[in-house]
This record gives sequence, C-alpha cells and structure tokens, in this order.
Amino acid sequence: MKGRPLLIFTLAWVIGSSVACLYSGKYLMGMWVGITCFLLASVWILKERVGLIIVVWVTMTVSGGYWEWHDYLNVTSIPSSLQQEEIKLEGMVVEVEGMMITAVAVDGDRADLQVRLSEINESNVSEKVLVQVKLQNEEQKHEAEQWRRGDLMKLSGTLEKPATARNFDGFDYRKYLRTKDIHWIMKVQGIQNVEVASPSSWSMISIFRVNDQLREALAFKITQLFQEPHAGYMKGLIIGMQEDVDTFTYSQFSQLGLTHILAVSGTHVAVYIVCLMVLLSLFRLTRETKYTVVILLVPIYVLLTGFSPSVIRAGIMSMITLYAARQGLLKDGVHIISAAAFMMLVWNPYLLLNVSFQLSFIVTLGLLIYVPLLMPMLSKLPRKFAIALGITIVAQLISFPLTIYYFNQFSLLSVIANLILVPVISSLTMPLGMFTLVVGAVWSSGGRGVAWLVEWLNNITFALVEWMNTHEAFIMIWRSPSILWICSYYIALYFLLYFIRNWLQNREPLPAPIDDTMPLDGLIRGEEPKLGDWRKEGLKWKQLIIAPAVILFIVLLYIGYRPDSLRGAGVVQFLDVGQGDSILITTPEGKNILVDGGGTVNFRKPEENWRTRKDPFEVGAKVVVPLLKKRGIHHLDAVVLTHGDQDHAGGLQAVLNQIPVKAFLFNGTTSGTKGIEQLLITAIVKSIPTYAIHEGMFLQTDQYTEMTFLSPEVTGDEQAGLPLVKEQNHSSIAFILNMNGVRMLFTGDMDIASENNILQDESKLSLRTQGVEVIKIAHHGSKTSTSEEWLSAWNASTAVISAGVNNLYGHPNSDVVTRIMKQDMDIYRTDLQGEIQMKVYENKVWVRNKLK
Repeated sequence: MKGRPLLIFTLAWVIGSSVACLYSGKYLMGMWVGITCFLLASVWILKERVGLIIVVWVTMTVSGGYWEWHDYLNVTSIPSSLQQEEIKLEGMVVEVEGMMITAVAVDGDRADLQVRLSEINESNVSEKVLVQVKLQNEEQKHEAEQWRRGDLMKLSGTLEKPATARNFDGFDYRKYLRTKDIHWIMKVQGIQNVEVASPSSWSMISIFRVNDQLREALAFKITQLFQEPHAGYMKGLIIGMQEDVDTFTYSQFSQLGLTHILAVSGTHVAVYIVCLMVLLSLFRLTRETKYTVVILLVPIYVLLTGFSPSVIRAGIMSMITLYAARQGLLKDGVHIISAAAFMMLVWNPYLLLNVSFQLSFIVTLGLLIYVPLLMPMLSKLPRKFAIALGITIVAQLISFPLTIYYFNQFSLLSVIANLILVPVISSLTMPLGMFTLVVGAVWSSGGRGVAWLVEWLNNITFALVEWMNTHEAFIMIWRSPSILWICSYYIALYFLLYFIRNWLQNREPLPAPIDDTMPLDGLIRGEEPKLGDWRKEGLKWKQLIIAPAVILFIVLLYIGYRPDSLRGAGVVQFLDVGQGDSILITTPEGKNILVDGGGTVNFRKPEENWRTRKDPFEVGAKVVVPLLKKRGIHHLDAVVLTHGDQDHAGGLQAVLNQIPVKAFLFNGTTSGTKGIEQLLITAIVKSIPTYAIHEGMFLQTDQYTEMTFLSPEVTGDEQAGLPLVKEQNHSSIAFILNMNGVRMLFTGDMDIASENNILQDESKLSLRTQGVEVIKIAHHGSKTSTSEEWLSAWNASTAVISAGVNNLYGHPNSDVVTRIMKQDMDIYRTDLQGEIQMKVYENKVWVRNKLK
C-alpha cells in the first residue's frame, strides 16, 4: 500500500462518511473524539508520518461534515409550502404540477414514476416525489406506457409517507427512498387524474429522454430477435434491464451467486470496450485515435445500460485507464478505483449505502489487492487457467461478507459456477448478443440466425444452473453479520493469504514473480518481490504463524454462521405479515418452529389477469423467508399450519421451497384449494415428514419446551384420505406452549364453537386451571371468536393480536378489544406496533416491539 496517497485519502473519506452515517448526535461526537485520540496516539508512535496522519484526520473530519451537511439538507419542503404539519399531510388530497424525471415503469395495474414538483395546491415547491398511478383497465395501461421522461404533468391524488420497516431486520422502504431524496409517495387513482404534455423546450433531461427511447428500441429489437425467456435474459445481459428477466431465471442465478452477470458492471464494460477496439482495428486507426474514440463512446454505453452505480464505476475507471494509456502514463488499478470512488461519493454521498456501489468497489479493490496474494498457490497451474481461477476465487471470497449480509445465503457451488459460466457468458454470449443486435438492425433474418446460436448457448447455461441448484445441500443460510465481523473477515483473510504467500515464496522461488501493485491483466508480470528477512529466519516459525491464522479464520466463519446465543432463553416472535399470522418460536436449545406463514389474499377475477405483475408481492417470499434467513434460521425443526386459509398457509409455499424443514404439522384436512394441494405436494416431493394433528397430542421439542395440542377434534378415517373442509377456522390447530415455565396459548383462527368444545371438555380442566401468561387472540380479533368465557378461563395477563394495518375486515373488532381490556390484560397488536418479540426466561417474559 506504500506510495498510494489517493487510496489512503479515499479510505479516510469513506471511513469519515461511514461514521457519520452510522452515528449521530453525542454518539457521533464521541466517535470523532475517539478517532482523534487514536490518531494523536499514532503521531506519538509514528513520528515520521505526522503529515500523513494530519491529512487523514482532516479528510475524515471533512468527509463526516460533508455527510452531515448533505443529510441535513435532505428534508421535505412540502409541509412548509402547504403551511401544514407533516403529520396532517398523510392522506391529504393535493393537486400538483411538475416534470417527470424518470422513465415510467408499468407493471400490471400500476405505473411508477418520479416527478419533480414545481407546484402543489397552487403553492410553489421544488421536491421529488414517487408517483404511483393505479390503472383501471388495459387501455389505461397502454396509455401510461407512452409517457416519457421530461413530460409535464398535472396530477390529482393523495400524499402518503413511505412505509417503515415493521419487522426487526425488515426492509425499510422509507429509509431507502430517503437516500434518493424522496420523502412522499403520491397515489393517483386512474389516468383520468393525470394530464400529460410534451416538453416545449430542450433541457438536460432531454438527453435522458432520448436515451430512454434508444433503450426501448433496443429492448424491442431484442424481443423481436429472441424468444422468451431468452429475450428478458438478453435484455438484462446487454442493456441492464433486469426487470424483464424471467423471475425463475433470476432466482436460479441468484441462488448460485450469479446475479452480477445480469447486472451490467465491469465485465460488461470490458466486453464492450474489447468489441469496440476490435471493430476500430478494422479501420486501421492509430492507437491514440482508437483510445480517444472509445473514451468518447464509454459514456454512451453507461447511459444505455441504465446508469447504475456499478456501471458508472466501471465507466469512470475505464475512461481513466484509457486516457492514461493514451498519454503513456503509469497505470495503477488501486489509484484508479480510488479516484472513481471519491468522485462518486462527492457527487452523491448516499451511494455509500447502495448495494451495487459497495459490491462493485469492494470486489474490484479486492481483486487488485488479494489476487496477487493468492497467485503463488496456483503457480503450478497453466498460466491462463491460474489467472481465471485466482480471479474467480478472490471475487467469491471478497463478495462473500456482503453477499451474506444482504442476501443471507451462499452456495458452495458458486466458485465452480462462476469459473465455468462467467468466461462462457462474457466471451461468447455477450459479444454474440451485441453482434446479434448489430446484424438484426440491418438484416432481421441474419440476426435471428445468430440469435438461435445465442439461445442454444443460453439453454446450456440455464440447464447447468438449474442442475446445480438441485443440490440443495450446497446452499448455506447465514444470518446478517455485524460490520465488526465483516471488517475482521477482510483483515483475517489478508493476513492469512499474506503469510501463505511469503511462506511459499521462501520455500521455492516462483517461476514468475508476483507484484502486489500490478493490474489484473498482468498478474504474472512485475518486479521481483521483496522477501525481507523471511528466508533468514527459516520456515518453521512461519508454519507456526500460518496454523493460528487458519484456525482464526475458521473460528471467525463459525462465529458468523452460528445463530445468536439466547443464553438459556426462548423467543416467540409474532411477525408482522399484514392481514395474517406467522409466529417463529425458538426454544432455549435452539429448535426453530414456524407457526403459519401469512399469505397474500387475491380476489382477482380471471378476466383481470392483465393486473398481474411480473413479480407480484407474496408475503412468504418477500417477508417471511427473508426474515428467517436474516436471523440465521438454517432449518426449521417444524412448520405448523394451523389451518388452510390463505392468510395463514399462502406464505408457507415459499418457506418449504427455500428453507429446509424437518417436519410439517397440519390439521389433517384440506380446503381443496390449489394452494393447499401444492403445499402438501411440495412436502411429499421434498420428503418432509408430515403429521396430522388433533387434540390430545403432545410434542416435546427439547427439555425446556413442550407443546400440548387442544384442537382440532379427530375427523374422518385416516385410511379414507384427507377430509375436505371448506370452512377451515373451526378446524384450526390450538396448542399450549410451555417454555421455561411460561405458558402461552396459540389459537389460529378457531371460532367460538371450537372454544366451547375445549371449555366443555373435562379432560382439559387441569390445563385451564393452570392458566397461561400469554394468549394469541384468534382470527385477528374477529367477533367470531374470543368469548368472555374463553378469556376468563385462561386468566392470561397478555394478549397478542396479529392484524393488518387498515385491513378491509375491521380487525380487531372493537367488542373483542373491550372484552380483553375488561380482563385487565396488556394488549400487543401488530397493526399498531409491528413485530412483537417475547423473550422467555425462567418464569418471566421480556417484551419488545418494532414500532414505538
């Protein structure tokens, strides 16, 4: 790292911004004082580096101040324009005027776009808002697709604040939009409330308007040349339109850690530049002229591919590199990436929080630093294969912490998949795809012929990816690690590779020495590495250093993989899944039981299929599974489906598809719906032991936890198959959880008739006499259950109601809430408080909820 002042400057800038991002107020001041004291101590120790340390301190201070200043200015001006308090604007009907500043995204029955407001309710304002237009028929859908960036718009709709995270570790949409300087969502019902006019004059946004039209033209041409799912795949591969990639294809690539292929990044820019250089060589241009032309054409590709942080980074680095090559200047990859990072963070500090930005820069910087350390271990392999293997391994090692932090899973086959597929896709599929577009533009039949060859390659790729994904044992689920763990990982990895490299270099000279400052295209070139005193001090003690380094690295991975220790406590987590139920129980010995999985209820008629979105929201896939993964749930010891209603069962399909499950418990009936049938088929196909639960059954999960089932009653003959029960509420599974001496009653959607059956059953008298501390109120607080007698019988001190915010059913019913309050019980509601977590110690319960 010596002689790289720009790298040190950029790292100091990133650290300053990161500290300001993570902390505020007195905590930020405390961190600044701590860093200052640390650097002062460094001055005393490293007296010859006083100037460098002062520069680092100034850079970090300026960076933190710049972040705070930028964040301070990021506030909404709409309340002051309307002279209203912000809280009173929620749901207010407003009339606005402004300019459309993004391309419209029409998906199903909704059109999303961003508008820069110039006027709101006849008051001047300058603020960006996200507009969501609910489309009422297919004609409106086609009309919305004609809107263009730069159009002048008049809109009538209601203002809403973006949703916050309602579950611990959940996605916070409000914070996400704030990083894009958006504080409000405007919801418009139908195109009749929208007036659109084309811009009357040219402006900078006109460039993006033309660019959008070019992207649409390219996308349309790809659709003409390729069949599905190849058309959507090639759109993502060539012009960065990920939203058109088939959902199944995207999930398959994601599971193997191959989504970077579908997001235009450094590889795509490199392929584009190589193709341009080859094409320009045909015209016998000079070296300097070719570099100049390519430098001018790189920004065009950056625009055409969507202007994402990863492609901007690659574009800036490419232009700097090409300019340096044209001028005959020394090229240093670390300095170039440092310059690109600094420019982008000054342009927009919030890019520091962007996943694409983080992965792009960290992986690229990691390749420059770690590949030379790894190469000595591959020195006996053929040179080209060694370079490809080294880059692939390092890319996986470097991206691993961020991959598990954001996506919470990692495939052990990822290295093999990347090693096999990335060279094929980057050297064959992508160039051929670009060539197909060029040929297809002038000769459709010829373009279709080349497209057939690309589709043949794609079919091989898809088949290989799907085959690798059938080996589910290689997919590991990781909880989101802390920032401290991530930093420790990179430091431990560096020193591990550093010690191994020096030991190998001392053991036997490399046939081609490695220089730790060389660019990636010259990994086998460089000056003779300096081995210091390693040879003089022998090999034995170096081996003693390597062994602890390996052990430390393995221990670090183990700490990151294992779930958080509960220290003898159990946890019951009532997830906020909207209008539905989903409860995660973790026992003191670490057993995980999921009770219901929520579900998205769809009342859509067949003739309204046009409303269906490409990737429709499904609570199991979008909420339950991500939360389970973030919390490090490697497997579920049991899934309990209380009954077959969609708002309890629908989300479990995604759970069974993505999380290993050891046992599936249900009420022994079927509702006859396709969802329940598919769920049971999935359990059978995956060889998940399935049990029909009825009253009187008992389950001992560990020595501190037991489940006693109170209902449903036994129905039908087991030999005759599953009874068909359309009204599932009466057949809900109800059970008492006894964990660490604390008793909780779970009731599904049981009705008053089911409650009376239990109350009148003399065999359950002792259970009622013991009472419970916590009761989960049945059917989201509906008036069809939770009688006064039922509440009195159990003598609970706490009630939990799982209901959706502003749900259509009016749950919980006011009479039910009144009855609970008469029992002098504490009430927790997911519609008001978000996720509710109960940590169960020996005979006591500690409660917290997500929303204040």
